[in-house]
Amino acid sequence: GDYLKKKICFTLLPVALCILTLLPHTLLGKPAEEDNAGSSALLQRVKRGWVWNQFFVLEEYTGLEPLYIGKLHSDMDKGDGSIKYILTGEGAGTTFTIDDSTGDIHAIQRLDREVKAQYVLRAQARNRLTDRPLEPESEFIVKIQDINDNEPKFLDGPYQASVPEMSKIGTSVIQLTASDADDPTYGNSARVVYSILEGQPYFSVDAKTGVVRVSLADMDRETRENYTVVIQAKDMGGQLGGLAGTTTVNITLSDVNDNPPMFDQRLYQMSVPESVPVGSVVGRIWAKDRDTGVNAEMKYSIIDGDGRDTFDIITDPTNLFGIITVKRPLNFESKPSYTLKVEGANTHLDPAFRHRGPFKDVTIVHVSVEDVDEPPQFDLPSYYIELPEDAEIGTVVKTVSARDPDAANNTVRYSIERSSDPEKYFYIEITSGSLMTVRSLDREQIGWHNITVLAMEMNNPTQIASVSVAVKVLDVNDNPPSLTHYLEAYVCENAKAGQLIQTVTAVDPDEPMGGQHFYYSLAPEAANNPNFTLRDNQDNTAWILTRRGGWSQQDQTVFYLPIFISDGEQPVQTSTSTLTIRVCSCNQEGNVMSCNAEAYSLPASLSRGALIAILACIFVLLVMILLMLSLRTHRKKPYLCDEEENVHENIVRYDDEGGGEEDTEAFDIAAMWNPREAHHHLGKMRQDMLPEIESLSRYVPQVCVMGGGGDSNVHGYVLAKLLEADMDPCAPPYDSLQTYAYEGEGSIAESLSSLQSGTSNTDHEYDYLNDWGPRFKKLAEMYGVTEEDSLF
Repeated sequence: GDYLKKKICFTLLPVALCILTLLPHTLLGKPAEEDNAGSSALLQRVKRGWVWNQFFVLEEYTGLEPLYIGKLHSDMDKGDGSIKYILTGEGAGTTFTIDDSTGDIHAIQRLDREVKAQYVLRAQARNRLTDRPLEPESEFIVKIQDINDNEPKFLDGPYQASVPEMSKIGTSVIQLTASDADDPTYGNSARVVYSILEGQPYFSVDAKTGVVRVSLADMDRETRENYTVVIQAKDMGGQLGGLAGTTTVNITLSDVNDNPPMFDQRLYQMSVPESVPVGSVVGRIWAKDRDTGVNAEMKYSIIDGDGRDTFDIITDPTNLFGIITVKRPLNFESKPSYTLKVEGANTHLDPAFRHRGPFKDVTIVHVSVEDVDEPPQFDLPSYYIELPEDAEIGTVVKTVSARDPDAANNTVRYSIERSSDPEKYFYIEITSGSLMTVRSLDREQIGWHNITVLAMEMNNPTQIASVSVAVKVLDVNDNPPSLTHYLEAYVCENAKAGQLIQTVTAVDPDEPMGGQHFYYSLAPEAANNPNFTLRDNQDNTAWILTRRGGWSQQDQTVFYLPIFISDGEQPVQTSTSTLTIRVCSCNQEGNVMSCNAEAYSLPASLSRGALIAILACIFVLLVMILLMLSLRTHRKKPYLCDEEENVHENIVRYDDEGGGEEDTEAFDIAAMWNPREAHHHLGKMRQDMLPEIESLSRYVPQVCVMGGGGDSNVHGYVLAKLLEADMDPCAPPYDSLQTYAYEGEGSIAESLSSLQSGTSNTDHEYDYLNDWGPRFKKLAEMYGVTEEDSLF
């Protein structure tokens, strides 16, 4: 401890204070006189006066007084204090101090060799009075002497290591290295020796190299896997008083394949329903292996048994378990159980441990097949039928057959899934399975019928099987050919005989085996047609040719040519199509310029003079009609009251209001044209009209309405409005902004308008309103006068 350090320091102190040999002149640098040429004679001397080279001092001094290092002395020092010693360099003034009179050097701080091993200092002797150097500046070294104050350290600890299990004695595990900060060149402070404190007898450590080795043979990972080893490093060569440091090494035994697998059961019992699909899992087996990782991976195989062709075994993704699956469909009725002999073997073998083998094991697997109520089974997975489209209704297409695969062998009933035959072309007999047609087939409409036939057990309706029946409808030549596109052509007026005017082709919905072949000819009624002829090109096309020239639209503009077409299949189908040919005027390139329909052409017997006469008569009639209309308009002109001739709705002139008055001018249509005109004839009385609605239509000035062209509109409008007002039992008799030029004249009630009676505050008697008829019934009800009230 600290006591030991202090003891060593005080023992070696006298040695450290000794002044060693004088430095050579060449090592002290140039003398001062060379540096200061022309100085006084005091600097020009030959004999050296310094008596030191190096000082040695122990580190880690912890005393209370400054540590004495050594003494500087010049032979020029007479002891009278005239010389002054100066110390400069590393640590001067902070770590080291000097007595400028005696030259004694002391350390005033703790010295640590591991921090700084030596200090380079410079010293000089000067005249105290003149401060002139007496000796050249000289350099010396203070070396720090090491003591054992640092223990060894494992800088990378704690450590992790692994070694294979069952390793031999002496197998290297890991090498450890301890670091000691002490001086390796001085003493034994840094000489380290390794030893093991924990981990015997399994491991050991080399004392010099620090290599950890296996010291116990056949260590089994399956017995113990992890070990903790404590290693010590001690300096001073391991002797008493040395410092020590420790570290921990965690050692793991890695696995090797030294254990064979073994099934946990010698006999496995499994069961599976017979209805499971191929690939279904039956069960799982496991050959356990005490090893881990790749050393425990297994591969399973069926090596024997009556089920090796029915079942298969695979290894799960972890390569540990064996999974038995169904390889072929099962049938309880044919075989209710199977036996399998299964082997499990390691996939990664270690040649060093083959003597521990064999690394595989065998077990027996018994698989029982469970009975399941299965749906019926058809004798075929699907049916294909060909049927001609002219097959008679009721033809048996096919007889399907299904049976119950169970031991009960239940009765089966058949039906058609309606979604597969929505048009109901087919019917199946429920007990026999005979499929027959119930409608005529047409290949040109539906060429294939994909029917789904269902089979159901009588005793268990939930057990239903289905099968697909594909019916191909074969073609029969039952459609006649016909011309394609539009049946219209044209011939130019300048066409000559033998000129091609149209190429015709035919189509036939049928599809004969050898392809279509059409035959063209003119219909029998047009066989000797003088205008056109037909040429069959024998390639399913035909040409329409002219037989003459001199075509003219005036003679005839439209020709109808019947064409007879037949196909080449049996039974032969024929048809007749009419081709319309128009005569058109064409330019020199043969392009159509105009074609006139026959319906608009003039009769050949009508001459040009007759046509002119007809047009002249029509013109005279039009002139007469216009003249008559003009005269009529001139006569009706006085009735026009306003040049603007505007129609104003609801502006009506009433000379009299009510029925039975002396003045019968009940309606004047002139008020509709100029309301202001009515004020100029307030005193005019007319006696030439009756108040009835029917009489109004005879005196309405028709020519004044709409400029003489819309008399019926105004006439009908006025009559309709009057009739609507009289017959409406709900509408009150509202006053409107109208011209009442003759209102109340000659009437005992005078004016009934609220526009003129609003300023009167006198009470009026309205009993007489009951005597004015149905037109004033609503008015009488509004003023509270009823026939019932008049009775009281």
